[in-house]
Amino acid sequence: MRLTGTEAYGIRLPIISPGDDLVRITADAVCNACEDRGLTIKNDDVIGITEAVVAKSQGNYASLKDIAADIRNKFPSGDVGVVFPILSRNRFLNILKGVALGADKVYVLLNYPSDEVGNPLMDTETADEIFDALAAFKNKPISAADFKNTAGAFPHPFTGIDYIDLYENCSPKIKIYVSDDAREILKLTKNVLVAEIHNRFRTKERILRAGAEKVYCLSDVLSSPVNGSGFNPDYGVLGSNISSDESLKLFPRESGAFVNAVRDKIKEKTGVSPEILVYGDGAFKDPACGIWELADPVVSPGYTKRLSGRPNELKLKYIADNDFKHLTGESKTKAVTDMIKAKTVASVDLAEGTTPRKYADLLGSLCDLMSGSGDKGTPVILIKGYFDNYSVE
Repeated sequence: MRLTGTEAYGIRLPIISPGDDLVRITADAVCNACEDRGLTIKNDDVIGITEAVVAKSQGNYASLKDIAADIRNKFPSGDVGVVFPILSRNRFLNILKGVALGADKVYVLLNYPSDEVGNPLMDTETADEIFDALAAFKNKPISAADFKNTAGAFPHPFTGIDYIDLYENCSPKIKIYVSDDAREILKLTKNVLVAEIHNRFRTKERILRAGAEKVYCLSDVLSSPVNGSGFNPDYGVLGSNISSDESLKLFPRESGAFVNAVRDKIKEKTGVSPEILVYGDGAFKDPACGIWELADPVVSPGYTKRLSGRPNELKLKYIADNDFKHLTGESKTKAVTDMIKAKTVASVDLAEGTTPRKYADLLGSLCDLMSGSGDKGTPVILIKGYFDNYSVE
């Protein structure tokens, strides 16, 4: 019997700069790493490349002035309400600075008790007591001062940052308010920028139905170039990260073309065509404080066709304990193996617990956990044996 299943390897690259041929660099790195470790690249292998190096190689950057110009064009009246941004220095602070640079007045409405990915704005241990006290402000946005007087100052449990202060102090044009209803922004302005990531379309529709005049999402900001800036036609500034005090690295463009080019290059070098994806944040939730790590708009903005599918798996322990509970030893192993080979699912119970998530989301999350976001220096992940099962020798 084969003694191992899925294996994943972090692969190092040189430091990537704008204009680098990342397709060639990735293919060379994977082939060299496999040769070094005595591995053979196979058609069923999966290679993930982090979105950060793809965007860097594309030179997909934008300045705060570029954001400001787009905001001024979209909101010529000069006032804008920013609804429900996440609490993040890397992900949102520079965007907010750019918005303030392009506007005359900015009203930021934060969501309580937490943002959409779980970053808390208040002490959830005493939430019921705080909710009761905040009920006095029903049907109006709560000022930052009133919210703090009621809920208390609450630094982020991981970073120690007070995000109300951080956001309000980044420009004198900004005023912070708090609510659990995005429509409350309309009591401050009819011009709205929806800053949510995953709920943006639903929130936009709710605000429009409530009487807003102009509503855009962060996915509309820099969806096309401004004065030669970087851009992303699908996600705008969503998925961006701070690059410097004055600039952002945007989510990569044309990721589908990139993964196909990497696949073609590897086939040219090896004769095989592994699956390729570009990955961003993994879709997992921190067990300590409940923060959902998916701050990118998607786990993977580009992947080869097979990765759009979903697993078709049996619940191994279920069939072993039920269908073949009368068997033991080699006879039980053979019976289970034969069923897996046939993929004969007699009832939905046999697949119970095998949540059929998309391959791209599962594999992108695995890649993100492997590479991390610090100094590991492995922006490429090689995954072997992922599509195998217990029946594969």
